[in-house]
Amino acid sequence: MMSLRGPHHKICRLLIGRWQVAERRDSTHSRSSEAGYTLVALLALMTLLALFATAAAPSIRQQAQREREKETIFRGEQVADALRDYYLHRSTTGRGVGDQSLPTSIDQLLEGIPVPGGSKKRQILRASAARDSLSTSGEWRLVRPRSQELIDFQRSVMVYAGNFLPQPQQQQMAQLQQFAAPQLINLVGTDSDRPTRSEGDVSADSSGPFVGVTSRSQHNSVLHYYGIDRHDQWIFTPLFR
Repeated sequence: MMSLRGPHHKICRLLIGRWQVAERRDSTHSRSSEAGYTLVALLALMTLLALFATAAAPSIRQQAQREREKETIFRGEQVADALRDYYLHRSTTGRGVGDQSLPTSIDQLLEGIPVPGGSKKRQILRASAARDSLSTSGEWRLVRPRSQELIDFQRSVMVYAGNFLPQPQQQQMAQLQQFAAPQLINLVGTDSDRPTRSEGDVSADSSGPFVGVTSRSQHNSVLHYYGIDRHDQWIFTPLFR
């Protein structure tokens, strides 16, 4: 039997040693390659996520605006209901039909109306609905009877309803409609004919009775309200409901 303690033994040890070194090198190179592939995959994933976020951002902003507009319409119609309740109460307690039975501030709606036969008041408007969720100030802009913006809104309602103006069910409200929004002879006029109103519109901030509210935001809307796509042209009033 051949002895492994001679020259052959040294050659075997040398070959084994070289094989182990080569194996370690291959293992190190393999780990480096795997790390490189992982880094490239991670960078590719981050790039895809960034592209997805960029593409989705406008849709997310639009959805957020849509939700704010829904909330504004919900609140505005609550103000319109409160105006109706306030006017019906005042007009049936001897105040008569017209300006004298309309409120002059949102605070009067928040105070409520007296309960018949008692000293307490019935709430007709929640505090949250007294805030405009679209404008920076949070304050509704008050719409006066017989104002040009009310006439413009009346025209939009008629166009939206197919040349028909919705009539209130209560007689007092029908009389108020005739008083506050005179009947249109024709529907001549388009959205482009409407004057642009500013935040400091004197007619909007002057004192006196009001028959509706609108937002102070002058931005275009995602939603359409009676076919109108601009926030400050949405008027929430009981006259056409």
